[in-house]
Amino acid sequence: MDAASAPASAPVHAVSGAGASASPNEFAQVDSSSKPPPRTPSSQSTTISTSRARATFRAHASGLLEGEPHMTQDDFVKAIAPANENYHKIARESYAVLFSVADRKHRGLVSFQDWEFFENLLQKPDAEYEIAFRLFDTDGNGVVDYDEFIDYYNKNKSDDSIPFDWNCDWVTLYIGDKKKRHSMTYQQFAQMLRGLQGERVRQAFHFYDKANTGYIEPEQFQKIIEKTAKHKLSDRLLASLQTLCNISTSSKISYANVRAFQNVIRETDMVDVIVRNACAKSPDGTITRLDFMNEAARSTKFSLFTPMEIDVLFHFASLDNNTGRLSRDDFRRVLDPTWQDPVTLYTLAQAEKVEAAKNAFHDPGHFLSEVFESAYHFLLGSVAGALGATIVYPIDLVKTRMQNQRSKIPGQLLYKNSWDCFRKVIHREGFAGLYSGLGPQLVGVAPEKAIKLTVNDFARGKFTDESGKITLLGEIISGGSAGACQVVFTNPLEIVKIRLQIQGEVAKSIEGAPKRSAVWIVRNLGLLGLYRGATACMMRDVPFSAIYFPTYAHLKKDYFGEGPNKTLGIGQLLVAGAIAGMPAAYFTTPCDVIKTRLQAEARVGQTHYRNIAHCATTIMREEGFKAFFKGGPARIMRSSPQFGCTLAAYEVLQGLLPLHVGGKTEAGHSIPSGEAKEVPPEKRQVEYLRSRNALKILLDIDENFGKPKVSQLKESWKLVPGFNAK
Repeated sequence: MDAASAPASAPVHAVSGAGASASPNEFAQVDSSSKPPPRTPSSQSTTISTSRARATFRAHASGLLEGEPHMTQDDFVKAIAPANENYHKIARESYAVLFSVADRKHRGLVSFQDWEFFENLLQKPDAEYEIAFRLFDTDGNGVVDYDEFIDYYNKNKSDDSIPFDWNCDWVTLYIGDKKKRHSMTYQQFAQMLRGLQGERVRQAFHFYDKANTGYIEPEQFQKIIEKTAKHKLSDRLLASLQTLCNISTSSKISYANVRAFQNVIRETDMVDVIVRNACAKSPDGTITRLDFMNEAARSTKFSLFTPMEIDVLFHFASLDNNTGRLSRDDFRRVLDPTWQDPVTLYTLAQAEKVEAAKNAFHDPGHFLSEVFESAYHFLLGSVAGALGATIVYPIDLVKTRMQNQRSKIPGQLLYKNSWDCFRKVIHREGFAGLYSGLGPQLVGVAPEKAIKLTVNDFARGKFTDESGKITLLGEIISGGSAGACQVVFTNPLEIVKIRLQIQGEVAKSIEGAPKRSAVWIVRNLGLLGLYRGATACMMRDVPFSAIYFPTYAHLKKDYFGEGPNKTLGIGQLLVAGAIAGMPAAYFTTPCDVIKTRLQAEARVGQTHYRNIAHCATTIMREEGFKAFFKGGPARIMRSSPQFGCTLAAYEVLQGLLPLHVGGKTEAGHSIPSGEAKEVPPEKRQVEYLRSRNALKILLDIDENFGKPKVSQLKESWKLVPGFNAK
């Protein structure tokens, strides 16, 4: 047998011997009679890059022993369980128990050779079970005997764990009865662990069912599952365990119910495969109970789920959706332990930013990373917004001139229509004339888009319920709030832009008319003058955003089918943005006409508008109702593609220039989804995945395996002067 495959030990409780030497090759030097049988080729060790292992070791080792760097237990936990990962149901400090495997000489320090051995161990396909085996093989002889197992179990189990009989018939099947005990090889030990959780549940059921009725109370069932499988279940499922009694007419839970529940949890991966395949075949991405059963029949060679197991699965998946048609998110909400609803994600993100600001002086690196992330999104939004504004700016100029044209006054009918305006601008002012006033537009587009998107996201987070859904009214209010907040930035820049756009035609029609700069206009207007027409601007922007954002979100979701299983392409995002902008732009044209008239400088002989009401009545009296929709087609041609181009450019830029924060990549849409933003499994280091899975196996033995007990903590605190244990 090769050195890597011999399951020698290294726990802190082990007696030093052959299995505790410094070199991985010496792990093979044990009595052949005590070795487990050779393994199949599939479990042979995969040697990792020594340079990578050395780099990781040097980055974390803070201890010194005989002049050589060594890892302390804290160093080890930081290396094997990075602080930036989302550990969900597994406490990060639990990873310290794995230190016993790496610390082969039991010195409380890990050398580079120890670390290299441990990383090679994690590369094995069955590393999860071998780590557990090495922990219980405390004397390092390659097998685990009964007394050895019970001793290590008692040292690590919870003080309040549900009693477990290690002399039961189930245990004797693996290690014999009291008179004929035998040690377990690695393969026998791993198989015993595989079935241990089921036996724990069975014994716990008997513990509560003292009258042997075959039923227990819902709260007793909840306690059993929390003690045996909490680390594998989502928060939503844990909060609803007692409702299992509702799948029958009884107010109690039978053992058959418990076994069906346990089988569903054990087959979670297969459930996900079946649900994914069935949802992919459904036109709307949702499935019924019959759809699931049909897909299960196609995906398996025999009936994998009993009728009761189907009842259990659909009971919990339907907790937040009682329509009978369930999406993949409905299943993930209860079966995926990493699931977090959008409100929780948003709250956590905001709390992290607040906490980073509070601890800016204590942890400047974290605070600066939050600031940098915000600056990154602001910069991308600015570039995308500037690109969108530049593309459609000539249309905006035509729109402004058409709206400001007072056709009932003799000699003022400069343009017949938008196309005529476009032609005459190029003819009289040149191509550059189409971009008059672009500067203020580019200056204002960054804060305008940033505040609009930020406020919309914030408001949507507030209106989103626990199931991750938001009402249409909530969407409208969120969009309207975003539009209202942007006016503080847009109005001053709009009035400067409009006056720059119009002065070109004034210079051509009035000889000797001076050409003003943006700076001159700002100084001439003053602070109050810059907010002339602000109310009309708000009357335009609030309904525009209230129409645009909900329409855009529903087009993506309901028409193009965006969801967990489908990401929209740039073309689809552009079309969604353009279509959403059409009604938003056209229906707000009257307010835009009034705003333009109020902000444009009145010429000699033209009516000077005093306020919104005066402007509206004057336009109606002098020019008729149709005048309120001047520039309407141009607004559609401008606003619709502009915001569509901005959103598409933003998402393209995110893909081209991803932000790496704490080892993670930020990408996606501005509206939060129900999935936690963590590194995809295929991109994580395999060592992290296997160390995590090893802990899951240990937690099957006891929910707090490896954590310091309260009694142990009290003993430690007795060493502190002045400590008085109560």
